Amino acid sequence: MHGRGLWTEHHHDGNSVVAAALPVTELPEPWPGVRAGWRRTLSVPSTAPVDSPGTSRQWHFLDNADDVAATGMEPVGTLLCVHGNPTWSYLWRTLLAGATSPAAVAAGGPWRVIAVDQLDMGFSERTGTFRRLEDRITDLGDLTDALGLAGPVVSVGHDWGGIISLGWATRHRDQLAGVVLTNTAVHPGGFTLPPALKLALHPAVHPWGTKTSPAFLSVTHGLAQPALSEDVRAAFMAPYRSAARRDGVGNFVADIPAGEGHPSWPALDAVSSGIRTLDVPAFMLWGPKDPVFSDRYLRDLLTRLPHADVHRFEGASHLVQEDRDIATPTFAWLAQNVPSRSQAHRGALADAAPGHAGDAGAFTPMLAQLDARRAETSAAVVDMLPNGSTKKLSWAELARDVDDLAAGLRELGVTAGDRVSLLVPPGINLTTLIYACLRLGAIIVVADAGLGTRGMSRAIKGAGPDYLIGIEKALLGARLYNWPGVKIAAEDFTPATATARKTVLNVAATIPQLMANGRVERLAGTRPGFSTADPETDAAVLFTSGSTGPAKGVVYTHRRLAAMRDTLAATYSLDAGTALVAGFAPFALLGPALGATTVTPDMDVTAPRTLTAAALANAAAAINATVVFASPAALVNVVATAAQLAPGQQKALAGVELLLSAGAPLAEQLLHQVQTLAPNAALHTPYGMTEALPVTDIDLAGIGAAGVGNGVCVGLPVSGAQVAIAPIDADGQVIPTPTFDASVTGEILVSAAHVKERYDRLWITQQRSTSIPGWHRSGDIGHLDAQGRLWVEGRMEHILCTPAGVKTPVAAEQAVELVPSVARAAVVGIGPAGTQVAVAIVETNPAPKRSGLASPALAAEVRAAALSVDMPLAAVLVIDSMPTDVRHNSKIDRAKLSRWAGRMLAGEKAGRP
Repeated sequence: MHGRGLWTEHHHDGNSVVAAALPVTELPEPWPGVRAGWRRTLSVPSTAPVDSPGTSRQWHFLDNADDVAATGMEPVGTLLCVHGNPTWSYLWRTLLAGATSPAAVAAGGPWRVIAVDQLDMGFSERTGTFRRLEDRITDLGDLTDALGLAGPVVSVGHDWGGIISLGWATRHRDQLAGVVLTNTAVHPGGFTLPPALKLALHPAVHPWGTKTSPAFLSVTHGLAQPALSEDVRAAFMAPYRSAARRDGVGNFVADIPAGEGHPSWPALDAVSSGIRTLDVPAFMLWGPKDPVFSDRYLRDLLTRLPHADVHRFEGASHLVQEDRDIATPTFAWLAQNVPSRSQAHRGALADAAPGHAGDAGAFTPMLAQLDARRAETSAAVVDMLPNGSTKKLSWAELARDVDDLAAGLRELGVTAGDRVSLLVPPGINLTTLIYACLRLGAIIVVADAGLGTRGMSRAIKGAGPDYLIGIEKALLGARLYNWPGVKIAAEDFTPATATARKTVLNVAATIPQLMANGRVERLAGTRPGFSTADPETDAAVLFTSGSTGPAKGVVYTHRRLAAMRDTLAATYSLDAGTALVAGFAPFALLGPALGATTVTPDMDVTAPRTLTAAALANAAAAINATVVFASPAALVNVVATAAQLAPGQQKALAGVELLLSAGAPLAEQLLHQVQTLAPNAALHTPYGMTEALPVTDIDLAGIGAAGVGNGVCVGLPVSGAQVAIAPIDADGQVIPTPTFDASVTGEILVSAAHVKERYDRLWITQQRSTSIPGWHRSGDIGHLDAQGRLWVEGRMEHILCTPAGVKTPVAAEQAVELVPSVARAAVVGIGPAGTQVAVAIVETNPAPKRSGLASPALAAEVRAAALSVDMPLAAVLVIDSMPTDVRHNSKIDRAKLSRWAGRMLAGEKAGRP
C-alpha cells in the first residue's frame, strides 16, 4: 500500500512490549534531497525464521516510480538499494534523483530505484525481535516478492547492507542483472574485526554506544569527508531520535559474525562463497579512508568477484555516497554493462580502445632477449657502487638468477596473476626481481620512493599487492603504514638479528633464501618448466609521478609492455648490444628486454638531482656506453658539476652517441651545455607519460629549427604512434572530435600499441581517458603545426578561462623566463572560470629573501615579457622555490601555486605552497 501508513514503535518495559503508532504525516520532512513523492509504505507478509507464521511487517522505502512514469519511458530495470548500519534509505537519494536525469535517460534510459529501510531501521517497523543476517536476507526477499519485482534488478549495497544485498542476489539469480557495492565486506577473509567494531561490540560499550546514546550514529556521521552539513546530519539522525528506535542499530552490531561459532556465521559463509558464482557485471565504488571497511575488504571482494570494475575515490571515507558523486558513474556504468551484456557489445567496446589495432600483431615476450643470450658471458647489468667499484652480472648469470628466483618465489606461493610490490632501488637486484616476476606471470607493482611516504602508501594500498618485496627501510614503512602483502626482505639480515628482525617486520622469506631454494631445484634437476605469459594478461602496474594529483596506477599487459620496448628500439635504433647508462629508473628496467648492457649510476634515483657529472661519466666508462638516459633535473646537476670531470671522464662522455631526456621540457640553452659534455651525442627529448612512453621525439637541431612558438615543441610522433587534437571551446571544454589540423589548440590525444591497458581501480578515470573512441586523452593541452610537430602548452587543468577567452600558460612562462633575473616561472589563473586573471610566480636568481610581491622593477619586466605573447598579468609574485613533483624534481605544481597565490593576494597567511 502506498501513501498513509502507520509505523509501530516498540518500547520495552521488562517483558512487556507497548506499541505506539506514529502517523506518516508526523514524520519530519522535507529531508534535503528527498522528494515527497518517493515515500512509500507497504505491509509485507513475513517468512523470516524469527517471525511467527502469518506475521506481516510494515516497510518504509523510497521509490522514484512516479519520476520514471513522468519520462514516458519504460525503465531499463530496478536498482534495489540496501543501506547498512546506522543509516537508512536517505543514503541513496542521489541515485533516486539521478536515475531519471537527462544524462541517465540519454545514456540508456531511466531506472527505477527502490531504496529500502530495513526492518527495525529507518522509518520501517520496530519489530521487537532480534533479526539476524538470515532473517534480513529473507526480509528483503519478502519485500521484493510483495513489490512484484521481476527483473532486471541490480542489487546495490553499503556497509552491512552489502552482505544482505548480495545474499538477496545469490537467491534471485533469475532477476539479477548486476551488482553495485560501496564500502562493505562479506567475510572476515582471515582478518580480525576492525578496532572500531571490536569497541562497539565490547560489553561495556555496546549498550550505551549503540542504543542508550546516539554515539554510534554520531561517530558514523563524523566519518564523512568533508563533514556533513547540519541539515543532512539531522536527516540521517531523524529515524533514531529515541533509544527505543535505536534497538536495530545495536542489534545489527551484535549480529556481526566474528567467528565460526556465531549464529550468523553459516549465512555469512553461504553469501561469501555464493557470490563467487555470480556471473553478472559488478561495480565497486570505494572510499579508501574508511576505518572500518578498508581496502583489505575490497581486495577480498575482488578475489570473489574478479571481473568487477572498481573506482577508488582517493580521500573518500566510509560514507562514500556523501563524500563523492556516485550517481553519475553508476548510471554511466549501467549504460555500458547492463542493457546489453552480449559478447558483441563487449567486443565493440574493446575495438574502440587505444592501440587496439596493434594488438593482433606479432608478440615477442619481454624475456626473449634474456633467453636468447643466456649462454653469453658478456656483461648484462652493472651497478656502480659508492666506493667506485662495480658489481656485474653476465647474461648467463642474469638468466640463471632470474630462473632461480622465479622458482623460489613459486615455491613460496607466488603464481601467475599475483601482484608483487617491488620496493627495491634500481640496479641488479631490482632487475632480477622484475624478470623473475615476468617469468612467473606475476604482476609487478612499481611505486617508487619518489612519491614520498604518503604517496607511496596511497599507491601500494590502492594496488593491493599479494606480496611486498622491499629493503629494510621499506619493510619498516610497510609495518608502520599497514601496507598489504606477504612480506619478503630483499636482503638477508645479519645472523645475530635475523630472527628478531623477521618477527618485527613480519617477514616470510628473504630473496637470497628464495634464490637458494630455486638453485637447489635447478641442481637437483627437479624444477618444473615455466609457462609463457598470455600477452593479454596484466604484466605491470606503474604509478604516475603524482604531479597532477594522487599518483595513478597504470596497467600494462605483457603485449603493451613489449610494444613499449619495441617502440623505443625502433625509434632510437636500440639494438641488442647497446650499452646504456640508465639515470632514469624505467630504462634500467627495460635494458635487458632491449638486449642492452645496462649500468645504473651511483645516485639516488628517487632524487634525480643527485646525479653528478662524474657519476655519469664513471658509469659510461664502466661499459663504454653509447646511450645515456637521464631526467631533466639530473642533467641540470650534471651541467652544474661538469667542472669536476677529469680527462678520462670527459673521454667516456665523448663516446656517447645518443642522449635521451624525458619527464619535463628542457631549455634549449641547457641542451647546448649538455652537448659540450657529450659532443658526439645526438640529443633527443622525447615527450611521453607513464600511460604512453614515448609519444613524440625531437632532437636539439629540431628544437632550434622549430624556434619560438606557443608552447614547447616536442616533435613528431614516434614509430607506430599517432597524435591528434581534441579542440576546446570558449569555456575550456573539450570538443570530442579529433583533428590533425594545424594551429588548433586542444587536448592532446594519443593512439599507439604501447598505450596503457587501463587505469588500475580507477574506472571513472579510465572512462574519461577513452571517451574519444580509439584515443587516449592525455590531459595535456597543445597543438600541431604545419609540419605535423606537436607543441605542448600545459595541462588541461592549467587552462586560464579569462574574460578575453581561453589562454594557455606555457608561452607566457617561456617569455618570462627570458627576463635575466628569472630562473623559473609559472603562470596561473586566480578566480572563477570565465573571470580568471593571470598571475605570474617567479623563482629568481639569486633567490628572494622572502616570498611575496615582486619589486616594481621586476614586476614591470615580467609584465612586459608576458604581454609580448598576449598574456596581461594581474600580479607578479616571487617565491624562493617552486613546488615540484618528487619524481622528476622538475614539473611545477601549478595547482598548489594557484591556491598559494590566491591566499597571498587576498592578504591571508599564505605559508608555503
